[in-house]
Amino acid sequence: MDFETIQHDISDGILTITLNRPEQLNAFTVTMADELEHSFRAVNDDDSVRAVIVTGAGRAFCAGMDLSSEGNVFGLDEELTPGLQDMTDLDDPAIAGVRDAGGRCTLAIHDCRKPVIAALNGPAVGIGATMTLAMDRRLMSTSARIGLVFGRIGIVPEACSTWFLPRLVGPSAAIDLVLSADILDAEAARAVGLVDEVHPEEDLLTQAVRVADSWTRDRSPVAVALTRQMVRRNGSLDQPSDAHRVDSLAMFWTSIGDGKEGVAAFLEKRKPEFRGRASAMPDFYDDWVTGERP
Repeated sequence: MDFETIQHDISDGILTITLNRPEQLNAFTVTMADELEHSFRAVNDDDSVRAVIVTGAGRAFCAGMDLSSEGNVFGLDEELTPGLQDMTDLDDPAIAGVRDAGGRCTLAIHDCRKPVIAALNGPAVGIGATMTLAMDRRLMSTSARIGLVFGRIGIVPEACSTWFLPRLVGPSAAIDLVLSADILDAEAARAVGLVDEVHPEEDLLTQAVRVADSWTRDRSPVAVALTRQMVRRNGSLDQPSDAHRVDSLAMFWTSIGDGKEGVAAFLEKRKPEFRGRASAMPDFYDDWVTGERP
C-alpha cells in the first residue's frame, strides 16, 4: 500500500510509523485513519516485525483533527440519523459515515499482536492524544505537550478514549482531564499517568527502541501476542474464572509450542530459538478476540 500521510521504516524487527504531514503539524485526516488502521491490521501477518513505534515528523506528534477540511471535518455523513440500534454491527457499510475515524484506528491498535509504543516528539492534542491511549507505553519528549481538548470545541472524547483513559488514570482523573480540556506539559502528564516516561527529544526514539527490545527480543512472538491481549482483555472480565479459561488455553498451546524450546534453552543455558509466528496463532485465538467465549 502506498501511503499519503504516514511513513513506514523497518529496522531490526521494529516498524516505526511516522505521522507524516509536518507542514500541518501531522493533523489527523480520514486518510490517515485509513492508513493507520491498515498498518495495525496488516502487521499482524508480517512476521518480520516484532514491535511498532509511532512518532511524528517535524516538530509535532499530531495536532489533532485537521479542522480545515471541507464539509463535516470529522468525515461524518450529516445526511444520516443514526441511533444506538444502528451500531450493533460495526462492519455494516451503512454506518461507515457514522463511525468515528479515530476509533477505527484505536480498535486496530487494541487488536494488534505486536506491542505498540508511542514516542511523543511534540504537541499531541485531540486524536493525537487519544490514539496513544490504546498503545502499550507512552514516551514523551520534555518539550512536548498533550491535551484532551474536545471540550474546547464542543465535542466529546473519541477514539474509544472513554474506555482506555479511566483504565490508565482512574475515573476521577479521567473526568478532570476531559472536562478541563487542559494542555499538559510532560511532567504533569507523567504525574497523572497519561505518559510513562519523559526523555530529552534527542533520546526519545532510542528509548522507545529500548522498550521494544526489552519486550520482544529473544521472545516468542506467539507468547508476546497472547500476553498482550490477555492483559488487555482479561482484566475487564466479570470473574477470575473467566480469565482462567483463557489462561489455560494460552498456557496449553504455548507449552506445546515455543514453551518446549524455552524450557530446553533454560536447562541448557543457551539463547532460545523460537519458531512460533504471530501470523499463526492457536485455533482459539480468533474466536476469543472477536468476543466468543472459549
